[in-house]
Amino acid sequence: MARKMRNHRITAVKVADAINAIGGGPVSDYARDLSDRWARGEITGEEMKSALLSYYQKMATEVRQDRT
Repeated sequence: MARKMRNHRITAVKVADAINAIGGGPVSDYARDLSDRWARGEITGEEMKSALLSYYQKMATEVRQDRT
């Protein structure tokens, strides 16, 4: 991946983290890891989105099961 694109992605991750911090939304370590991997070009945006959706769907299922 070109340095310019990597720097652009790193900036995008920092902005997203700042927006979450301002809004009070926590960012999981898993989401941070995926963001870092995306910024380095190791995974695509679609792969990151799919991994996050799967991760949080699993968490939601576990919470529902714990409540029953």
